[in-house]
Amino acid sequence: MSTKRHVIFIINPISGTQSKDEIPSLVEELLDPDRFYSEVRFTEYAGHAAELAREYAHNGVDIVVAVGGDGTINEVARSLVHTETALGIIPCGSGNGLARHLCIPLDFRKAIQIINTCQIETFDYGVINDLPFFCTCGMGFDAFISLKFAEAGKRGPITYVENVLKEGLKYRPETYEVTDDSGTKHYKAFLIACANASQYGNNAYIAPGATMKDGEMDVIIMEPFDALEAPQIAADLFMKTLGNNSKIKTFRTKSIQIHRSNPGAIHYDGDPIMTGKDIDVHIEHLGIQIVANPELQEDKAQPNLVLNAFSDFFNNINNVREDIEKGGRRIQAINKVLLRKLRS
Repeated sequence: MSTKRHVIFIINPISGTQSKDEIPSLVEELLDPDRFYSEVRFTEYAGHAAELAREYAHNGVDIVVAVGGDGTINEVARSLVHTETALGIIPCGSGNGLARHLCIPLDFRKAIQIINTCQIETFDYGVINDLPFFCTCGMGFDAFISLKFAEAGKRGPITYVENVLKEGLKYRPETYEVTDDSGTKHYKAFLIACANASQYGNNAYIAPGATMKDGEMDVIIMEPFDALEAPQIAADLFMKTLGNNSKIKTFRTKSIQIHRSNPGAIHYDGDPIMTGKDIDVHIEHLGIQIVANPELQEDKAQPNLVLNAFSDFFNNINNVREDIEKGGRRIQAINKVLLRKLRS
């Protein structure tokens, strides 16, 4: 007779965009009582999820399930790396980048059924300046927009794209010294992103071909661009075609060192933090166990056809060229048309 597995659900009641009031009752209703016994804990302050997860991993709990957004999942996951305790995910954030990459359903009931299957796989994770990340990290505009997004009063894809369009053409690119196994190169870049998984969240794919099992990260260097090029880059981000854009340079590596002229922001899984001039990023190969979707472990789907409105607009950008000839009107014209497409 097999031994039941011990599962802890850590719920952040204030993260993300959805109420989690029904989660305890759904766990009681749906989690298989013949295979698991469970407990539910609510976080009470910032960092509490990491503390709880660390304690449960130390005590040999089989699975700790993070119930919340990307920040909560990062907190729990970083306490479980290189342990025998697996991470489970019930996504209810605004972006849900890791859950989307791992094809974890956004529906609470379906996500709990994934826990029931209990198929545990081992995946890579990344580290930037000693801070673990599981989806992406980055610097430059990548981190700057994370600061803006964190300050925004509302969440979701419209807020994300709105911030990109408002701030993007005012942001000044930096020059970075980038060193990996192939040597040192200098890039003038709008942003540098390091991706363990494929997307930021909200189906914004910064590294469409990324996998969390190859022991490498995808490094994405976005070169400076002008107002007329910005919409196509945004389209490529959502349509999984960013690698085809002439402004994007990509390569894969196990580790990278980056030097910049001034201290500034970086982000890890969307959480921004200020740091110094030197940035080290590396991949920890197969360093975390995660309860996976047995039907599809990583997102390898085709471009999302629901977002064809983006493509229709961006492919016909000539229709609004006259409206954006003058610098002072560029952002407003692009914003107006894009946001109309998003809301339609």
